[in-house]
Amino acid sequence: MEVAEVPLFPLKTVLFPGGPLPLRIFEPRYLDMISYCLRHEHGFGVVLIRKGQELAPAETYDVGTMAEIVDWYQGSDGLLGVTARGRGRFRIVSVRVQADGLQVGQIEPLGPEPSQPLPQLFAPMARVLSEIIDDLGSHYQELDKHYEDASWVGYRFAEILPVPAAQRQTYLEMNDPVRRLEMLRPFLKFTKDDS
Repeated sequence: MEVAEVPLFPLKTVLFPGGPLPLRIFEPRYLDMISYCLRHEHGFGVVLIRKGQELAPAETYDVGTMAEIVDWYQGSDGLLGVTARGRGRFRIVSVRVQADGLQVGQIEPLGPEPSQPLPQLFAPMARVLSEIIDDLGSHYQELDKHYEDASWVGYRFAEILPVPAAQRQTYLEMNDPVRRLEMLRPFLKFTKDDS
């Protein structure tokens, strides 16, 4: 696998491939990072904080998701608003910290999950998702929809269901889209007719 160097953005959230990530940026190191990414059409890595805070050096999980900036704006409060979208997953090989505190990771891209059509057993989950997705905000309205894809449906439920961040990380690290759906399905209450 090819190793690349990317700026890292440790957060208390998990970004999934294909998912939206709205951010409000105010720290100088991240303003510089976003400026660099926009100038060079370069992504940044989003990793979940395992221990620590977003404003201080934090210990993160090793698996994260590359984020591509799809929109930005200056807020009325002067803060920079950024909308990013998840791309491929990666594993951190090593991390160095710049003088400004920005973490830069040597990463290995993880291949995409095997493409798998959504099994009929999980069709009710896709139906529910199609009924609620536009109510989740403009970031979801703008997504390309793939209700027939097991990974896409699983990733969307993994990011919107009220589960702890560590559990979301487990869903991100999984390579089996059907197993992810099996783990997520109990969170949704279906009638016998739906299953």
